[in-house]
Amino acid sequence: MEKIILGIDPGTNVMGFGLIRAENKVLSVLEIGVIELQKIKDPYLKLRKIYTSLTEIVEKYAPDEMALEAPFYGKNVQSMLKLGRAQGVAMSVGLSRDIVIHEYAPRKIKMAITGTGAAAKEQVAAVLSKMLRYENNQKYLDATDALAVAVCHYYNTLKPEIPQSTSKAKSAVKTKSTTSSWAQFIAQNADRVVNVNKKK
Repeated sequence: MEKIILGIDPGTNVMGFGLIRAENKVLSVLEIGVIELQKIKDPYLKLRKIYTSLTEIVEKYAPDEMALEAPFYGKNVQSMLKLGRAQGVAMSVGLSRDIVIHEYAPRKIKMAITGTGAAAKEQVAAVLSKMLRYENNQKYLDATDALAVAVCHYYNTLKPEIPQSTSKAKSAVKTKSTTSSWAQFIAQNADRVVNVNKKK
């Protein structure tokens, strides 16, 4: 079964995108690049550029799913607001075409590609180049970051989901075990337990 995934690394100056095709558990790169926004001063025109550019990409490849890197919450509120708008516009392109959307934290993406959540962008790019057997000649690491998002999402879809009933059962067992252990501790250490209701 074939599936095309569009990965996006949101940005207000440079927005990365990467498309992969997954077919019979074999991944291949369809396209990788960036949408350059540095020269556009008007913030609303930047959003329009993001929308029109991503629309062209979506119409060209018709991806089945879209994966985005979730914003890193820093101290600069204005930067976060701008980044959130850019991400929202990217999502709207997918939603308008009924594309399934997912988000992943930066550390989870790095962990999926390199095995460590603290990996540098250059390390992620190098691993992807070997993994997907493509020549990485990208000017911006935002492009390889976007590709990493797409690959991370693919790996995530391979993980079997734990049935809710099983999850609840495990939770119940854990709670019961914890309660039993506490009761056993009290019984064995009665002299060490303070009765807060006992009058002085």
